[in-house]
Amino acid sequence: MGIVARDRYWLLESGSTAFALGLDDTGVLIQTWYGPRLPRFEDYPAALRGPIFAMEYTMQQTHQDLATGEAGASDERSIDAFSDSGLRGFVLRFEAAAVEGDTLRLTLRDEGHGAIVVLTYRVLEAFGLISRSVSVRNAGSAALHLTRLFSGTFYLPQSYEFTLNHLDGRWGDEFRMQREPFIHGVIQRESRRMTTSHGGVPYFAVERSAPGLGAGEENGALWFGSLDWSGNWKLLAERTRDGRSIVHLGINDHDFVYDLKAGEEFAAPDLFFGYTEGGFGAMSRSWHDFVRERHAPRRNFVPPVVYNSWYATLFDVNVEGQSALADKAAAMGVEMFVIDDGWFKGRFHDRAGLGDWSPDPSKFPQGLKPLADMVHARGMKFGVWIEPEMVNPDSDLYRAHEDWIIHFPGRERTLGRNQSMLNIGRADVQDHLIDIFDRLLSGTAIDFIKWDMNRNISEPGWPSHDRDQREIWVRYVEGLYRIWGELRRRHPNVIWENCSGGGGRVDLGMMAITEQSWASDNTLPPARLDIQEGYTQLFPAATMAAWVTDEHKDAFPLDLRFHVSMAGALGVGGNLLEWTADELETARQHVAAYKGIRPLVVAGDLYRLVSPRSGAFSALMYVAKDKSEAVLFAYRLLPSRPLRNPLIRLAGLDENALYRIVDSGRVLVGAQGSNPSGYPGTSTRSTGGSDGALSGKAWAQIGLRLDLGDLDSTIVRIKRV
Repeated sequence: MGIVARDRYWLLESGSTAFALGLDDTGVLIQTWYGPRLPRFEDYPAALRGPIFAMEYTMQQTHQDLATGEAGASDERSIDAFSDSGLRGFVLRFEAAAVEGDTLRLTLRDEGHGAIVVLTYRVLEAFGLISRSVSVRNAGSAALHLTRLFSGTFYLPQSYEFTLNHLDGRWGDEFRMQREPFIHGVIQRESRRMTTSHGGVPYFAVERSAPGLGAGEENGALWFGSLDWSGNWKLLAERTRDGRSIVHLGINDHDFVYDLKAGEEFAAPDLFFGYTEGGFGAMSRSWHDFVRERHAPRRNFVPPVVYNSWYATLFDVNVEGQSALADKAAAMGVEMFVIDDGWFKGRFHDRAGLGDWSPDPSKFPQGLKPLADMVHARGMKFGVWIEPEMVNPDSDLYRAHEDWIIHFPGRERTLGRNQSMLNIGRADVQDHLIDIFDRLLSGTAIDFIKWDMNRNISEPGWPSHDRDQREIWVRYVEGLYRIWGELRRRHPNVIWENCSGGGGRVDLGMMAITEQSWASDNTLPPARLDIQEGYTQLFPAATMAAWVTDEHKDAFPLDLRFHVSMAGALGVGGNLLEWTADELETARQHVAAYKGIRPLVVAGDLYRLVSPRSGAFSALMYVAKDKSEAVLFAYRLLPSRPLRNPLIRLAGLDENALYRIVDSGRVLVGAQGSNPSGYPGTSTRSTGGSDGALSGKAWAQIGLRLDLGDLDSTIVRIKRV
């Protein structure tokens, strides 16, 4: 594994992934292989230009690693620009290569522009992934204007038909899993909203389309990747006229120009990619390990049990009300108490106050410290909600700095949720936000920040910018990273939660600067199971904030609501002042149970056993890395006629070790001594042989059946004996 460089050819191997590039005799960099590892270096294809067919040019079918559209190639390009000299496009030729440990750098040059392009590949061997990044430096004398720079272009094996898997959605319905066959032409998925958006994630997973060759949860070939970016993005799945399948992913070129004066450089965000023959489950576990162990700001983070007061109080926030809620939360076993919107100056409704980040004196006459001290005295940590990127017109900040608002001169400034967007691409705005939140965090013992972002961009103008205003799409996100990064540096012990009206900005870029993300404002159990299944395609459960709320509480039992949320980073958001004594006691028991299984949920390997998209029943499990124990979550949601719950075949256990079910009276097992009918209500509650243990292989082959009725759920612990 690693990088092999030989005869102007470079092979990168990481886990089951192989990626190879080489030079033809004119110095064109050609991508020769992306897929499974082959036995020998000599097995990988040579770096050859494509054949000439009829009226097509040779570059048409040449797999340029950075597709330029050179010499008549008419497929999608990876890179494009124009210069003040009048020159357009790129013609790139090899200049140099360097291998340093797990990193390969390939330098290309465009003589006409005087531009230097550097492709950097890194092998992430522990996770079976490879990263790719691209930078462009203007080494010429004329200004260069980038109009497209994708982070990755991938040529899939020829002669196959492919299906694209991606995540779609909208507010309240995020992370919807979608499948689309490649068509002749281009499938385009994108965001133009300044965030990655509720409408999708910059991610692809490609499987073969032929019957029997597609990917399942634990089997089948997948080519997959995701972009390390939190702004506009574009994914193109291209099927060419000659039958080749190509995937492009990077910053969206919609309304995009980036100016490079002489000597300046622009770096596109990293793109991480891989290949597996273990289906979606193996892909997800690779992403999860990568995020938890390498990419996250705090390795192997264990999320606290959070209580958030938003749904209980809305804007009616004061010391007395929050203290009463904190008392209930502490008795329940909550570890982090978070006061949401409404605590700052002038914030009595959503039409005023955003931008003025100091405690409202009528609500908190002595500031937040007395409340923070009270929360800490009850054994919990203390957190607050903020929305730094937004400002209400009715605020001191707006009145003082109207020029800081993103807008088109001469056009009406559209409000969204009664708020405007600050242009955090500006260095002075960044400095202001860093200063004001640094003072907030320094003046009060705040342990947790929920950073929200509740509207999409409109009128994306920057009138005072001394370059092309369309740079705003990139500079805004770079500003976001700078603000968040500097606050993290100054306050390293603060835990940060990413929220954007739910899951509107969940991506690898945010995973690198936050401990957890709010997946959706939709907390209804049926919808939430679908959302959580989509979320965990890429992102680990430790990062997935999941609350128990009062939404349609009469329709869904409290046990069910807890069991759904306990499959992620557990939080509670109901109005505890209205919960009965029995409900509070039930909640206390669930919080205690969650703490017992939390190490498995946040650090174990996820196996999705029965998809919630398949019907009334769904199940998943987390298995310890050493396979010593596991926890099974099972749900039966849809009211229906009496039905036989399906067999659940456990996965991820050591085939040769023995495992026993513990702490559950809901299990019906198809082994010696078990109930032969498998129908609820007739169980002998047997769990295997005479000692109740079965081998890991038996659990996978024979499985178990659960005694669940409608709107019912359970958590089953499994331990090696």
